[in-house]
Amino acid sequence: MDLPLSFIFSVAIIFCFLVFGHLAWIKARANSSNNGKGKKVPEAAGSWPIIGHLHLLAGSQVHHKLLGSMADKFGPIFTLKLGVHPVLIVSNSAMAKECLTTNDRVFASRPRSMASELMGYNCGMIGFAPYGPYWREIRKIIVLELLSQKRLEMISHIRVSEVKSSILDMYTTCKINEGSSEMTKVDLKDWFGNLMMNIVGRVIFGVCFSRGQQNDDEYKKTIRRFFELTGAFVPSDAIPGLRWLDFGGYEKIMKKTAIEMDAVINGWLEEHKKMLSFKQQVDESTDQGFMGMLLSRLEEAKEDLYGFSTDVVVKSTCMALLLAATDTTSATLTWALALLVNNPLVLQKSQKELEKYVGKDRFVEESDLKNLVYLQAIIKETMRLYPAAPLSVPHVSTDDCIVGGYTIPKGTRLLVNLWKIHHDPEVWTDPFEFQPERFLTSNKEIDVKGKHFELIPFSSGRRICPGITFSLEAMQLILANMIHGFEFQNPSNDQIDMTESPGLANVKASSLELLVSPRLPPHVYRVSI
Repeated sequence: MDLPLSFIFSVAIIFCFLVFGHLAWIKARANSSNNGKGKKVPEAAGSWPIIGHLHLLAGSQVHHKLLGSMADKFGPIFTLKLGVHPVLIVSNSAMAKECLTTNDRVFASRPRSMASELMGYNCGMIGFAPYGPYWREIRKIIVLELLSQKRLEMISHIRVSEVKSSILDMYTTCKINEGSSEMTKVDLKDWFGNLMMNIVGRVIFGVCFSRGQQNDDEYKKTIRRFFELTGAFVPSDAIPGLRWLDFGGYEKIMKKTAIEMDAVINGWLEEHKKMLSFKQQVDESTDQGFMGMLLSRLEEAKEDLYGFSTDVVVKSTCMALLLAATDTTSATLTWALALLVNNPLVLQKSQKELEKYVGKDRFVEESDLKNLVYLQAIIKETMRLYPAAPLSVPHVSTDDCIVGGYTIPKGTRLLVNLWKIHHDPEVWTDPFEFQPERFLTSNKEIDVKGKHFELIPFSSGRRICPGITFSLEAMQLILANMIHGFEFQNPSNDQIDMTESPGLANVKASSLELLVSPRLPPHVYRVSI
């Protein structure tokens, strides 16, 4: 009898948690809707007792497209109920602007989740950190010591040398296969990922990821899993009383992922500590990387930073930068090349632009990029069609506010559907078509730096991605050299599969295997690096 009684007792406790939690949520909603400040936000149909709309997110469709379809039914601003949490879904530029400008401070914080707790160093990772003095201090350090114009110029040689090295590797691979009648098959999705890992690894840690080693492949898989888990709707985040049951096994896999990521970061941290103990210079030199500078700076303070130890601050900050700069940038480059191969006339037009301003006797240099306006339009159009974080990163309101005339209660979570905004037919002609020319004509003045809410792939407001310039410069240099240096062909006669994978980052679900051959004279690839 002990086991059945224990089971019945456990079920009764869970039922009480769920019922009382649901009643508390209803009461909060009722209070907020009657405070006289504005109208109640429309709620999507299909909510179930206790779990709300969670069941709607259980299908195979990626969430930004599912929520986009719901916006077609319920309007550009509506709410979902995910367990005990109300979630505001914003799907047009006007509502996004109101949330991220007028109510920028109110929505500047992040909701706590299992992912931010277990994989984000208990919200010490800046992308997950709540708005406050800790977040402001870490962001200030990142901007001044890594992402300012002066610092970006100082580390530009890293980007240039890694791009040239990767181009040379590609050329060597093609030459090895030269005797064959076929072009060389290369997985460009992996190639972009490896290149970005090497660039960011040198910038942050002062080391380059070794190409082709098994442990590096495993680490890249761990990063991909991190983005999938942070973009998942975890049952216990919606209904906290269920966490001990670990439905879906999320807690177990998040803990495993956190251990794997921390092991690599901790190894680099210990190496930098040894350098400091031997009084080796850790200053502006990029050989020591951002980690060396940050460690030196924090150890001089000799005190914890807002409750976080020096080790946690250094590891979480460097991990955040690595994650933010690798998967998202390489994903955008993958989408861009796939779109170009699917649209050969656009590819040819871009190559002609490169021949005009660069010629065929050298690599593309950073000084050339300002002239490559069509290439810039291609990257803009790629980010419009496939924003790297299609639902951005969740926000949470820290006070009551008004959006679009509707009352938004304190504690409401916010998802800005960038994908839906970027495909708004009222703004974009033929919104699902790849047309870079739009950014040379009707949409010429629109940029991606957070001021034009029709196109905000890096978000906007206080939580805008601080690495916009770094990302754009890297993408332009890499893509320009790729399409200037090589010809690409799809192994099949079909269009490339453009299926998207779930997660926080919008990554192409399948590989991008293309046939590759050099298109420049041999001496160009043999230039000393």
